[in-house]
Amino acid sequence: MSAKKFAVAFSILILSAAGLLVRGIAAPASPQGQSKSTATGPETPAEVPAFDTTALDRNADPCANFFQYACGSWIKNNPIPPDQSRWGRFNELAERNRQLLRGILEEAAANPKHSAVYQKIGDYYGSCMDESGIEKLGTAPLKSQLDQIAGLKNKQDLPNLLAHLHREGVNVLFHFSSDQDFKDATQQIAELDQGGLGLPDRDYYLKDDARSVALRKAYVEHVGRMFQLIGEPAQQATADAQTVMEIETSLARDSMDRVQRRDPQNIYHKMSTDELVKLAPDLAWNRYFSDAGSPPVKSLNVAVPNFFQGMDKLVQSTDINRLKTYMRWQSVHLAAPFLPKAFVDENFDFFGKQLTGQKELQARWKRCVQYTDNDLGEAVGQPYVEKYFGGQSKERTLAMVHNIEAALGRDIQQIDWMTDATKKEAMVKLHAVANKIGYPNKWRDYSKLEIKHGDALGNSLRANAFEFQRQLNKIGKPVDREEWLMSPPTVNAYYNPQMNDINFPAGILQPPFFSKDADDAINYGGIGAVIGHELTHGFDDQGSQFDEKGNLRNWWTPEDRKAFDARTQCVADEYSGFEPLPGMHINGKLTLGENVADNGGLRLALMALLDTLGNKNVGQIDGFTPEQRIFLGWGQVWCESQTDQVLRLRNQTDPHSPGRFRVNGVLQNMPEFQKAFGCKAGAPMVAQNACRVW
Repeated sequence: MSAKKFAVAFSILILSAAGLLVRGIAAPASPQGQSKSTATGPETPAEVPAFDTTALDRNADPCANFFQYACGSWIKNNPIPPDQSRWGRFNELAERNRQLLRGILEEAAANPKHSAVYQKIGDYYGSCMDESGIEKLGTAPLKSQLDQIAGLKNKQDLPNLLAHLHREGVNVLFHFSSDQDFKDATQQIAELDQGGLGLPDRDYYLKDDARSVALRKAYVEHVGRMFQLIGEPAQQATADAQTVMEIETSLARDSMDRVQRRDPQNIYHKMSTDELVKLAPDLAWNRYFSDAGSPPVKSLNVAVPNFFQGMDKLVQSTDINRLKTYMRWQSVHLAAPFLPKAFVDENFDFFGKQLTGQKELQARWKRCVQYTDNDLGEAVGQPYVEKYFGGQSKERTLAMVHNIEAALGRDIQQIDWMTDATKKEAMVKLHAVANKIGYPNKWRDYSKLEIKHGDALGNSLRANAFEFQRQLNKIGKPVDREEWLMSPPTVNAYYNPQMNDINFPAGILQPPFFSKDADDAINYGGIGAVIGHELTHGFDDQGSQFDEKGNLRNWWTPEDRKAFDARTQCVADEYSGFEPLPGMHINGKLTLGENVADNGGLRLALMALLDTLGNKNVGQIDGFTPEQRIFLGWGQVWCESQTDQVLRLRNQTDPHSPGRFRVNGVLQNMPEFQKAFGCKAGAPMVAQNACRVW
């Protein structure tokens, strides 16, 4: 894995089989009431409103359920589209961006000679859209990879095959990449981490409740059907699918769970290559590193040593033909979105319908826009920024960042549970935070990535290899602090504690988060709370373990850390009491960092708004005071509905709470909200034991 493991995003829009993005499963779809794309091409989509009075449920009591008050009519009038498993205002904006990108990509596909960038993105998108060509090719584009797996004669040659598969993005056994050294954030080092699973999380293999058992059964049946699609007889396919389940279950048993992985101390184990060989002696590691294209590796981070001990024993004890079966499955699984319709439909049937409750497969253009952005994000980002991102948005956002940073500084100085020694360190870290807004200062160079017209799967695999090599080339070199981890059109934001920076792609700097025409209260309730959220991540249970330079270092006094832990435990306990579905509670430990950031982020945004307004008598807008409007702005960002299936999936894998609790969980802790709406003690939106960290 890369530095992305600690880049804490504001919201995860797309989840998948491995916790990372799996192409073609679930992405935001066309919002109700917006301009639709036609058979002849995309129309210009309507802008999402910054604040929507028609979304309100005025029959609801804001002091009983503010989420219902802010979003009730929107939810009623915006059912989940059939090609979605989750639908919210986040998704509305993401869909608008997708339609804008479609226009760019269709223009590039029609006129690829316009520029080198247009050639790359146009040929990639055009090849992806060529369904008839993909059907004609069948599984031929996958033959080379399957032949290499079939040609494995002995385990001594396994390092070479693993290196080849990893380069092309196949998720077999483990992950190899680069990352910042946790203890020296100026340097990039090699890193090995757990991997190799097809289901979304290790617990899907290990839990024994009825739903988990049923999903495992359905997964095995899906794997068997995929084997049949590549030509295996039914009986062999069934047996091979069971082999896959047994191998992946073994890997799952040795994998660290998501809550444990949230503590950086648990996934930092720097060792020499000699120590790695002693830990897992049955794989020729130096040969693997060389075949993978890595610079010489003298030391590296082995994130989860127990996993590699277990994996080594698994490889040693497993028949080579069973290992080849497992690798063949992972190869087909990766390629499925770029193979003929039968593969796409079968892939969607399990990972879409059964796992997330999505009723229909998305239109091909939506999937191809997503894949192009995944693989060529900064190439797609160049025309996107040129056409749709104005300098005014960047300037106003930066001004808000400075206002909210000042609010956090004041908050740190005023809190009564932290001593001066720790406050001094916290202020040093705050003043060192770097702000990245809109897009990178220098665009990524894709000139060495070959994109061929008519080779959809090949383009995807070569893009994977390009990115794999780009990551390996960092090993042993200084960290590039200008790098971005999201493409400019992305509707999201993140904080990276190893970089100590906050990042706001152009895609999120528009309604409902930010509008040049909206009043300050609405903008502070939207993008202002996002800014505060990302800044607070630097001081949540995870980010607080890194110093101003991005090093894993304890800068707290023992008594301050104890006081901090007591406050974060309050948040964890509070959110663990929330039930997204009857009997299913939020995992307060898994979601702790995001919940702390939500609570701190909105409070900082309110402080900054009041500073901005000063003594001005703004008055009411739409019948609401500025204090009420900032809370309505926050609430409407999270208007959403989710299928029961995706709620269960996200509850197990997503570090973010569902939107309803991101709204009500924060506001019930804020006396400022209770004053703004006149909520009395004992009301549901007034917590009896209010939690506050920042």
